[in-house]
Amino acid sequence: MNWKNTIEENRVLGYSVFMINVSENVFDTVYADSLMERFLRYVKTWSESDSSRADEGIMPSTPQQKDMAAILNQEMKNMGLEDVQTTEHCYTYGRLKASPGKESAPSICLLAHIDTVEEVTGRNVKPIVHKNYDGKAITLPYGNVLDPEKDKALFLAGQQGDTIITSDGTTLLGADDKAGVSEIMTALEFLIKHPEIRHGTIEVIFSPDEETGHGMDKVPLELLKSKAAYTVDGGHIGELEIECFNAYKSDVVFKGNSIHTGNGRPDLVNAISMAAAFVRSLPYTQLPETTDGRQGFFAPMSIGGSIESATVSLILRDFDSAEIEKRKGLVNQIADTVASTFGGKAEVTHTLQYLNMRSSIESSKGVVENLVSAYTEAGVQPTFVPIRGGTDGSRLTEMGIPTPNIFTGGHNYHSRSEWASFSQMIYATEVLIQLARIWAEQ
Repeated sequence: MNWKNTIEENRVLGYSVFMINVSENVFDTVYADSLMERFLRYVKTWSESDSSRADEGIMPSTPQQKDMAAILNQEMKNMGLEDVQTTEHCYTYGRLKASPGKESAPSICLLAHIDTVEEVTGRNVKPIVHKNYDGKAITLPYGNVLDPEKDKALFLAGQQGDTIITSDGTTLLGADDKAGVSEIMTALEFLIKHPEIRHGTIEVIFSPDEETGHGMDKVPLELLKSKAAYTVDGGHIGELEIECFNAYKSDVVFKGNSIHTGNGRPDLVNAISMAAAFVRSLPYTQLPETTDGRQGFFAPMSIGGSIESATVSLILRDFDSAEIEKRKGLVNQIADTVASTFGGKAEVTHTLQYLNMRSSIESSKGVVENLVSAYTEAGVQPTFVPIRGGTDGSRLTEMGIPTPNIFTGGHNYHSRSEWASFSQMIYATEVLIQLARIWAEQ
Protein backbone atom coordinates (compact mmCIF):
# COMPACT_ATOMS: atom_id res chain seq x y z
CA MET A 1 0.00 0.00 0.00
CA ASN A 2 1.26 3.48 -0.90
CA TRP A 3 0.08 5.24 2.24
CA LYS A 4 0.91 8.71 0.92
CA ASN A 5 -1.50 8.17 -1.98
CA THR A 6 -4.08 6.93 0.52
CA ILE A 7 -3.85 10.23 2.39
CA GLU A 8 -4.66 12.15 -0.78
CA GLU A 9 -7.55 9.79 -1.58
CA ASN A 10 -8.97 10.38 1.91
CA ARG A 11 -8.82 14.13 1.30
CA VAL A 12 -10.83 13.75 -1.91
CA LEU A 13 -13.39 11.34 -0.44
CA GLY A 14 -13.81 13.08 2.89
CA TYR A 15 -13.67 11.64 6.38
CA SER A 16 -16.93 9.80 6.83
CA VAL A 17 -17.06 6.95 9.31
CA PHE A 18 -16.54 3.63 7.56
CA MET A 19 -17.64 0.12 8.38
CA ILE A 20 -15.34 -2.82 9.02
CA ASN A 21 -16.53 -6.40 8.78
CA VAL A 22 -16.10 -7.45 12.39
CA SER A 23 -15.13 -11.08 12.83
CA GLU A 24 -17.89 -13.11 14.45
CA ASN A 25 -15.46 -14.57 16.98
CA VAL A 26 -13.67 -11.31 17.85
CA PHE A 27 -15.12 -11.41 21.37
CA ASP A 28 -13.55 -14.85 21.87
CA THR A 29 -10.06 -13.39 21.48
CA VAL A 30 -7.86 -14.77 24.24
CA TYR A 31 -7.28 -11.34 25.80
CA ALA A 32 -10.86 -10.00 25.46
CA ASP A 33 -11.89 -10.66 29.06
CA SER A 34 -8.69 -9.12 30.41
CA LEU A 35 -9.20 -6.04 28.24
CA MET A 36 -12.77 -5.57 29.42
CA GLU A 37 -11.95 -6.05 33.11
CA ARG A 38 -9.06 -3.60 32.90
CA PHE A 39 -11.06 -0.93 31.07
CA LEU A 40 -14.02 -1.06 33.46
CA ARG A 41 -11.67 -0.79 36.42
CA TYR A 42 -9.68 2.09 34.98
CA VAL A 43 -12.69 4.26 34.10
CA LYS A 44 -13.90 3.98 37.70
CA THR A 45 -10.65 5.55 38.88
CA TRP A 46 -11.07 9.31 39.08
CA SER A 47 -8.20 11.10 37.33
CA GLU A 48 -9.65 14.39 36.09
CA SER A 49 -7.13 17.18 35.36
CA ASP A 50 -7.39 20.95 35.94
CA SER A 51 -6.34 23.30 33.14
CA SER A 52 -6.06 26.42 35.30
CA ARG A 53 -3.60 24.72 37.65
CA ALA A 54 -1.72 23.21 34.72
CA ASP A 55 -1.41 26.67 33.17
CA GLU A 56 0.24 27.77 36.41
CA GLY A 57 2.89 25.07 35.94
CA ILE A 58 1.49 22.66 38.52
CA MET A 59 2.26 19.14 37.31
CA PRO A 60 0.29 16.99 37.82
CA SER A 61 -2.51 19.51 38.04
CA THR A 62 -4.61 17.29 40.35
CA PRO A 63 -3.72 14.76 43.05
CA GLN A 64 -6.14 12.14 41.73
CA GLN A 65 -3.92 11.59 38.69
CA LYS A 66 -1.34 10.16 41.09
CA ASP A 67 -3.86 7.48 42.07
CA MET A 68 -4.17 6.33 38.46
CA ALA A 69 -0.40 6.44 38.03
CA ALA A 70 0.08 4.31 41.13
CA ILE A 71 -2.27 1.63 39.78
CA LEU A 72 -0.36 1.41 36.50
CA ASN A 73 3.01 1.48 38.23
CA GLN A 74 2.10 -1.53 40.37
CA GLU A 75 0.55 -3.45 37.48
CA MET A 76 3.63 -3.01 35.31
CA LYS A 77 5.85 -4.18 38.16
CA ASN A 78 3.60 -7.21 38.64
CA MET A 79 3.91 -7.99 34.94
CA GLY A 80 7.69 -7.96 35.20
CA LEU A 81 8.50 -4.81 33.24
CA GLU A 82 11.88 -3.27 33.96
CA ASP A 83 12.81 0.17 35.33
CA VAL A 84 9.20 0.90 36.29
CA GLN A 85 8.91 4.32 37.89
CA THR A 86 6.59 7.28 38.34
CA THR A 87 8.36 10.62 38.17
CA GLU A 88 7.68 13.55 40.48
CA HIS A 89 5.52 15.02 37.71
CA CYS A 90 3.41 11.84 37.45
CA TYR A 91 4.78 10.24 34.27
CA THR A 92 4.72 6.48 34.67
CA TYR A 93 7.44 4.69 32.70
CA GLY A 94 8.20 1.02 32.14
CA ARG A 95 10.20 -1.10 29.72
CA LEU A 96 9.45 -4.56 28.35
CA LYS A 97 12.75 -6.16 27.45
CA ALA A 98 13.27 -7.60 23.99
CA SER A 99 12.67 -11.24 23.19
CA PRO A 100 15.88 -13.34 23.18
CA GLY A 101 17.69 -12.71 19.92
CA LYS A 102 15.81 -9.47 19.25
CA GLU A 103 17.88 -7.19 21.45
CA SER A 104 19.21 -5.29 18.43
CA ALA A 105 15.74 -4.65 16.96
CA PRO A 106 14.61 -0.99 17.09
CA SER A 107 12.95 0.03 20.34
CA ILE A 108 9.50 1.62 20.14
CA CYS A 109 7.51 3.56 22.73
CA LEU A 110 3.74 3.39 23.35
CA LEU A 111 1.95 6.30 25.02
CA ALA A 112 -1.48 7.07 26.45
CA HIS A 113 -2.68 9.69 28.91
CA ILE A 114 -4.21 9.02 32.31
CA ASP A 115 -6.25 12.21 32.80
CA THR A 116 -9.80 12.91 31.74
CA VAL A 117 -11.20 16.25 30.66
CA GLU A 118 -12.61 18.67 33.27
CA GLU A 119 -15.55 20.03 31.23
CA VAL A 120 -17.63 16.96 32.10
CA THR A 121 -16.97 15.24 35.39
CA GLY A 122 -15.15 11.92 35.43
CA ARG A 123 -15.81 11.28 39.11
CA ASN A 124 -17.88 8.25 40.19
CA VAL A 125 -18.09 6.80 36.68
CA LYS A 126 -20.54 3.89 36.56
CA PRO A 127 -19.92 2.06 33.27
CA ILE A 128 -22.69 0.07 31.62
CA VAL A 129 -21.94 -2.79 29.20
CA HIS A 130 -24.52 -3.25 26.43
CA LYS A 131 -23.87 -6.68 24.88
CA ASN A 132 -25.23 -7.62 21.45
CA TYR A 133 -26.28 -4.03 20.75
CA ASP A 134 -29.35 -4.13 18.53
CA GLY A 135 -29.06 -0.71 16.90
CA LYS A 136 -31.90 0.93 18.83
CA ALA A 137 -31.59 4.22 20.69
CA ILE A 138 -29.89 3.75 24.04
CA THR A 139 -31.58 5.61 26.90
CA LEU A 140 -29.20 5.90 29.83
CA PRO A 141 -30.56 5.78 33.41
CA TYR A 142 -30.40 9.55 33.85
CA GLY A 143 -32.07 10.54 30.61
CA ASN A 144 -29.27 10.90 28.08
CA VAL A 145 -30.11 9.23 24.77
CA LEU A 146 -27.57 7.82 22.34
CA ASP A 147 -29.37 7.93 19.00
CA PRO A 148 -27.94 5.84 16.13
CA GLU A 149 -29.85 8.01 13.65
CA LYS A 150 -27.60 10.90 14.69
CA ASP A 151 -24.43 8.87 15.23
CA LYS A 152 -23.23 6.91 12.20
CA ALA A 153 -20.60 4.96 14.14
CA LEU A 154 -23.24 3.87 16.64
CA PHE A 155 -25.55 2.88 13.79
CA LEU A 156 -22.82 0.68 12.32
CA ALA A 157 -22.15 -0.86 15.72
CA GLY A 158 -25.81 -1.84 15.87
CA GLN A 159 -25.60 -3.46 12.44
CA GLN A 160 -22.77 -5.64 13.73
CA GLY A 161 -24.22 -6.61 17.10
CA ASP A 162 -21.25 -5.01 18.82
CA THR A 163 -20.75 -4.67 22.56
CA ILE A 164 -21.13 -1.02 23.59
CA ILE A 165 -19.86 0.52 26.82
CA THR A 166 -21.33 3.78 28.16
CA SER A 167 -21.52 5.66 31.46
CA ASP A 168 -24.83 6.00 33.29
CA GLY A 169 -25.20 9.50 31.80
CA THR A 170 -24.17 11.51 34.86
CA THR A 171 -20.49 11.52 33.86
CA LEU A 172 -18.33 10.98 30.84
CA LEU A 173 -17.09 7.43 30.30
CA GLY A 174 -13.36 8.07 30.21
CA ALA A 175 -12.48 6.09 27.10
CA ASP A 176 -10.40 9.15 26.29
CA ASP A 177 -7.89 7.83 27.04
CA LYS A 178 -8.42 4.90 29.35
CA ALA A 179 -9.30 2.81 26.33
CA GLY A 180 -5.78 3.50 25.06
CA VAL A 181 -4.26 2.75 28.47
CA SER A 182 -6.20 -0.52 28.64
CA GLU A 183 -5.15 -1.56 25.16
CA ILE A 184 -1.47 -0.92 25.81
CA MET A 185 -1.52 -2.81 29.12
CA THR A 186 -3.43 -5.72 27.60
CA ALA A 187 -1.04 -5.95 24.63
CA LEU A 188 1.96 -5.97 27.00
CA GLU A 189 0.39 -8.71 29.11
CA PHE A 190 -0.33 -10.79 26.01
CA LEU A 191 3.23 -10.46 24.69
CA ILE A 192 4.63 -11.52 28.06
CA LYS A 193 2.37 -14.59 28.17
CA HIS A 194 3.12 -15.50 24.54
CA PRO A 195 6.91 -15.48 24.10
CA GLU A 196 6.52 -17.14 20.71
CA ILE A 197 5.59 -13.66 19.41
CA ARG A 198 9.00 -12.09 19.33
CA HIS A 199 9.46 -8.37 19.77
CA GLY A 200 12.12 -5.76 20.40
CA THR A 201 12.29 -3.49 23.44
CA ILE A 202 9.00 -1.74 24.13
CA GLU A 203 8.95 1.39 26.26
CA VAL A 204 5.74 2.71 27.79
CA ILE A 205 4.83 6.15 29.10
CA PHE A 206 1.52 7.02 30.69
CA SER A 207 1.32 10.81 30.90
CA PRO A 208 -0.71 13.26 33.00
CA ASP A 209 -2.45 16.46 31.89
CA GLU A 210 -2.82 15.76 28.19
CA GLU A 211 -6.30 17.25 28.30
CA THR A 212 -4.91 20.53 29.65
CA GLY A 213 -2.44 20.83 26.76
CA HIS A 214 0.54 20.24 29.07
CA GLY A 215 0.96 16.49 28.65
CA MET A 216 4.55 16.64 27.41
CA ASP A 217 5.76 19.61 29.47
CA LYS A 218 7.79 17.46 31.86
CA VAL A 219 8.13 14.23 29.87
CA PRO A 220 11.26 12.33 30.99
CA LEU A 221 13.05 12.29 27.65
CA GLU A 222 16.22 11.14 29.38
CA LEU A 223 14.57 7.74 29.97
CA LEU A 224 13.56 7.20 26.35
CA LYS A 225 15.78 5.19 24.03
CA SER A 226 13.17 4.76 21.28
CA LYS A 227 13.45 6.65 18.01
CA ALA A 228 9.79 6.01 17.14
CA ALA A 229 6.67 6.23 19.28
CA TYR A 230 2.91 5.79 18.98
CA THR A 231 0.11 7.41 20.94
CA VAL A 232 -3.00 5.28 21.42
CA ASP A 233 -5.49 8.11 21.70
CA GLY A 234 -7.65 8.08 18.57
CA GLY A 235 -11.28 7.32 17.88
CA HIS A 236 -13.06 5.15 15.31
CA ILE A 237 -11.53 1.93 14.06
CA GLY A 238 -9.07 2.35 11.21
CA GLU A 239 -8.19 5.96 11.90
CA LEU A 240 -4.46 6.49 11.55
CA GLU A 241 -3.40 10.04 12.30
CA ILE A 242 -0.14 11.62 11.28
CA GLU A 243 -1.45 15.16 10.92
CA CYS A 244 -2.83 17.59 13.48
CA PHE A 245 -3.61 21.26 13.92
CA ASN A 246 -1.08 23.99 14.45
CA ALA A 247 -2.27 25.31 17.80
CA TYR A 248 -1.97 28.55 19.74
CA LYS A 249 -3.60 29.86 22.92
CA SER A 250 -4.31 33.57 22.73
CA ASP A 251 -5.00 35.74 25.78
CA VAL A 252 -6.46 39.18 25.10
CA VAL A 253 -6.47 41.61 28.04
CA PHE A 254 -8.57 44.77 27.69
CA LYS A 255 -7.77 47.74 29.93
CA GLY A 256 -10.55 50.19 30.75
CA ASN A 257 -11.12 53.12 33.07
CA SER A 258 -13.50 52.91 36.03
CA ILE A 259 -15.47 55.79 37.49
CA HIS A 260 -18.92 55.95 39.06
CA THR A 261 -21.43 54.68 36.52
CA GLY A 262 -23.72 57.63 37.24
CA ASN A 263 -21.04 59.93 35.88
CA GLY A 264 -19.91 57.61 33.15
CA ARG A 265 -19.77 59.87 30.13
CA PRO A 266 -17.22 60.72 28.81
CA ASP A 267 -14.54 59.06 30.98
CA LEU A 268 -15.86 55.55 31.69
CA VAL A 269 -14.21 52.86 29.55
CA ASN A 270 -15.71 49.44 30.23
CA ALA A 271 -13.27 46.57 29.65
CA ILE A 272 -16.14 44.07 29.91
CA SER A 273 -17.87 45.75 26.97
CA MET A 274 -14.64 45.62 25.00
CA ALA A 275 -14.23 41.91 25.70
CA ALA A 276 -17.81 41.22 24.63
CA ALA A 277 -17.38 43.26 21.43
CA PHE A 278 -14.18 41.37 20.65
CA VAL A 279 -15.90 37.99 20.89
CA ARG A 280 -18.81 39.24 18.73
CA SER A 281 -16.32 40.40 16.09
CA LEU A 282 -14.76 36.96 15.56
CA PRO A 283 -15.88 35.53 12.19
CA TYR A 284 -18.93 33.37 12.88
CA THR A 285 -18.17 30.99 10.01
CA GLN A 286 -14.79 30.20 11.56
CA LEU A 287 -15.85 28.96 14.99
CA PRO A 288 -15.68 25.29 16.09
CA GLU A 289 -19.45 24.95 15.78
CA THR A 290 -19.40 26.07 12.13
CA THR A 291 -16.32 24.22 10.84
CA ASP A 292 -15.19 20.65 10.19
CA GLY A 293 -12.79 18.61 8.03
CA ARG A 294 -9.69 20.62 7.25
CA GLN A 295 -11.15 23.99 8.27
CA GLY A 296 -9.43 25.88 11.06
CA PHE A 297 -11.15 28.01 13.68
CA PHE A 298 -11.13 30.60 16.46
CA ALA A 299 -12.59 29.27 19.72
CA PRO A 300 -13.34 31.57 22.68
CA MET A 301 -12.77 29.45 25.79
CA SER A 302 -13.28 31.88 28.67
CA ILE A 303 -14.17 35.49 29.35
CA GLY A 304 -14.19 37.45 32.58
CA GLY A 305 -13.04 40.49 34.50
CA SER A 306 -14.20 43.91 35.63
CA ILE A 307 -14.64 47.40 34.23
CA GLU A 308 -10.93 48.11 34.59
CA SER A 309 -9.60 44.84 33.20
CA ALA A 310 -11.20 41.96 31.30
CA THR A 311 -9.65 38.95 29.63
CA VAL A 312 -10.71 36.76 26.75
CA SER A 313 -8.86 33.46 26.31
CA LEU A 314 -9.25 31.68 23.00
CA ILE A 315 -7.55 28.95 21.04
CA LEU A 316 -6.54 29.20 17.39
CA ARG A 317 -6.35 26.13 15.17
CA ASP A 318 -5.30 25.55 11.56
CA PHE A 319 -3.58 22.78 9.62
CA ASP A 320 -1.62 25.25 7.49
CA SER A 321 1.26 27.14 9.13
CA ALA A 322 0.71 30.28 7.02
CA GLU A 323 -2.99 30.33 7.89
CA ILE A 324 -2.34 30.06 11.62
CA GLU A 325 -0.16 33.17 11.35
CA LYS A 326 -3.04 34.96 9.61
CA ARG A 327 -5.33 33.96 12.47
CA LYS A 328 -2.93 35.42 15.01
CA GLY A 329 -2.81 38.61 12.95
CA LEU A 330 -6.60 38.86 12.81
CA VAL A 331 -6.85 38.50 16.60
CA ASN A 332 -4.38 41.36 16.97
CA GLN A 333 -6.32 43.49 14.47
CA ILE A 334 -9.73 42.90 16.07
CA ALA A 335 -8.36 43.58 19.56
CA ASP A 336 -6.74 46.84 18.46
CA THR A 337 -9.86 47.97 16.61
CA VAL A 338 -12.12 47.26 19.58
CA ALA A 339 -9.77 49.00 22.02
CA SER A 340 -9.55 52.04 19.75
CA THR A 341 -13.33 52.20 19.32
CA PHE A 342 -13.95 52.17 23.07
CA GLY A 343 -10.99 54.37 24.00
CA GLY A 344 -9.22 51.64 25.94
CA LYS A 345 -6.16 49.46 25.47
CA ALA A 346 -5.58 45.84 24.46
CA GLU A 347 -2.70 43.48 25.11
CA VAL A 348 -2.46 40.21 23.15
CA THR A 349 -0.27 37.24 24.07
CA HIS A 350 -0.01 34.24 21.74
CA THR A 351 1.36 31.02 23.25
CA LEU A 352 2.35 28.08 21.05
CA GLN A 353 0.72 24.82 22.14
CA TYR A 354 1.77 22.38 19.40
CA LEU A 355 2.58 22.20 15.69
CA ASN A 356 1.36 20.02 12.84
CA MET A 357 3.42 16.83 13.03
CA ARG A 358 2.91 15.62 9.46
CA SER A 359 6.15 16.70 7.78
CA SER A 360 8.32 15.25 10.54
CA ILE A 361 6.49 11.93 10.55
CA GLU A 362 6.47 11.57 6.77
CA SER A 363 10.24 11.95 6.64
CA SER A 364 10.82 9.25 9.28
CA LYS A 365 11.61 5.87 7.75
CA GLY A 366 9.47 2.95 8.79
CA VAL A 367 7.34 4.73 11.38
CA VAL A 368 4.18 4.89 9.26
CA GLU A 369 4.98 1.95 6.99
CA ASN A 370 5.21 -0.44 9.93
CA LEU A 371 2.01 0.89 11.44
CA VAL A 372 0.14 0.43 8.15
CA SER A 373 1.41 -3.16 8.05
CA ALA A 374 0.22 -3.70 11.63
CA TYR A 375 -3.27 -2.46 10.74
CA THR A 376 -3.35 -4.79 7.75
CA GLU A 377 -2.15 -7.79 9.77
CA ALA A 378 -4.83 -7.06 12.37
CA GLY A 379 -7.52 -7.02 9.67
CA VAL A 380 -8.05 -3.26 9.76
CA GLN A 381 -8.07 -0.94 6.76
CA PRO A 382 -6.12 2.22 7.67
CA THR A 383 -7.86 5.51 6.99
CA PHE A 384 -5.73 8.63 7.20
CA VAL A 385 -7.62 11.47 8.83
CA PRO A 386 -6.34 14.74 10.28
CA ILE A 387 -6.70 15.22 14.03
CA ARG A 388 -8.94 18.19 14.73
CA GLY A 389 -6.91 18.76 17.85
CA GLY A 390 -3.60 17.40 19.06
CA THR A 391 -2.09 14.60 21.10
CA ASP A 392 0.94 14.13 23.26
CA GLY A 393 2.43 12.77 20.05
CA SER A 394 2.21 16.19 18.45
CA ARG A 395 4.57 17.58 21.08
CA LEU A 396 6.79 14.50 21.16
CA THR A 397 7.23 14.74 17.39
CA GLU A 398 8.44 18.32 17.84
CA MET A 399 10.97 16.97 20.33
CA GLY A 400 12.43 14.66 17.70
CA ILE A 401 10.54 11.39 18.18
CA PRO A 402 7.98 10.88 15.38
CA THR A 403 4.70 9.78 16.96
CA PRO A 404 1.61 8.85 14.91
CA ASN A 405 -1.73 8.25 16.62
CA ILE A 406 -3.67 4.96 16.70
CA PHE A 407 -7.45 4.52 17.09
CA THR A 408 -8.89 3.26 20.41
CA GLY A 409 -12.57 2.59 19.62
CA GLY A 410 -13.84 5.50 21.70
CA HIS A 411 -16.56 7.88 20.48
CA ASN A 412 -18.29 11.13 21.51
CA TYR A 413 -15.37 12.16 23.68
CA HIS A 414 -15.73 14.88 26.34
CA SER A 415 -19.45 14.30 26.78
CA ARG A 416 -21.97 12.38 28.85
CA SER A 417 -22.86 10.55 25.64
CA GLU A 418 -19.37 9.08 25.30
CA TRP A 419 -19.25 5.40 24.36
CA ALA A 420 -16.72 2.77 23.39
CA SER A 421 -16.94 -0.10 20.93
CA PHE A 422 -15.50 -3.22 22.53
CA SER A 423 -14.81 -4.90 19.19
CA GLN A 424 -12.81 -1.85 18.10
CA MET A 425 -10.87 -1.93 21.37
CA ILE A 426 -9.94 -5.54 20.65
CA TYR A 427 -8.78 -4.63 17.15
CA ALA A 428 -6.69 -1.76 18.55
CA THR A 429 -5.00 -4.17 20.96
CA GLU A 430 -4.26 -6.52 18.08
CA VAL A 431 -2.70 -3.65 16.12
CA LEU A 432 -0.30 -3.05 19.02
CA ILE A 433 0.64 -6.71 19.18
CA GLN A 434 1.30 -6.85 15.43
CA LEU A 435 3.22 -3.57 15.57
CA ALA A 436 5.62 -4.99 18.15
CA ARG A 437 6.14 -8.09 16.03
CA ILE A 438 6.71 -6.15 12.81
CA TRP A 439 9.29 -3.78 14.34
CA ALA A 440 11.17 -6.84 15.63
CA GLU A 441 11.60 -8.00 12.05
CA GLN A 442 13.47 -4.83 11.03
